[in-house]
Amino acid sequence: RHRDEPPLVAPIGFSVVTDLSGIVKAYDVRGVVGEELDDAVVRNIGAALARLLRSEDATTSAVVVGYDMRDSSPTLSAAFAEGVTGQGLDVVSIGLASTDMLYYASGVLELPGAMFTASHNPARYNGIKLCRAGASPIGQDTGLAAIREAVEQGVPDGPGGGRVTERNLLEDYADYLRGLVDLAGTRPLKVVVDAGNGMAGHTVPAVLGGDGTDLDVVPLYFELDGSFPNHEANPLDPANLVDLQKRVVAEGADLGLAFDGDADRCFVVDER
Repeated sequence: RHRDEPPLVAPIGFSVVTDLSGIVKAYDVRGVVGEELDDAVVRNIGAALARLLRSEDATTSAVVVGYDMRDSSPTLSAAFAEGVTGQGLDVVSIGLASTDMLYYASGVLELPGAMFTASHNPARYNGIKLCRAGASPIGQDTGLAAIREAVEQGVPDGPGGGRVTERNLLEDYADYLRGLVDLAGTRPLKVVVDAGNGMAGHTVPAVLGGDGTDLDVVPLYFELDGSFPNHEANPLDPANLVDLQKRVVAEGADLGLAFDGDADRCFVVDER
């Protein structure tokens, strides 16, 4: 298009994409931002999810939404919220979150949820992990295929009227995790944590650095940066553990932890 021409806009209720087979996986949605995944697609996924949830339970009132540190995550999550609220459901936004923090929110608030992340995938990707209330995952056999079909066929406009509210659950989440373990009498530990510029840089200070822990946390790559300037946030690749391994030895630490991008996966290295 010439820059003076009006932008191409899909109707709110319908997506210009008619085939989502490339991005709807077995357990989540993932794709290259701007090529496979954009605001229109995500808006309609939000609308389709809302319609599915309301068809299953007419009392469903809201969806809780979190997102990771990728540059595209705030915009995509906002488009998703438009789709949900356009169908008459509210959205509770918890903002920056790890995936397990979103699952915690789904459980404690008793709401279905959506987490915007591409986990350990490179920076150009993003995605959505969906769950029902209680963090029960939504996969191909439990609703994701129906959502895909609804988006491909065109999601009808809803009644609108949904609202977006914000809620900060970071400290509640951290308190909950520390409450799972009796920390009384544990010996002091020095722990190097490689966040890989992912969401562990947001959650680890609250969880491991809070009251009641006797941990000396040595942070490595805690700055939230979805471009992953130091290494990919994928600890499955041994190359991404090298910096952590070196730092553990240099610090004389007891332990090293490496998290993936959305901090729901953790690899452990010992003092050697």
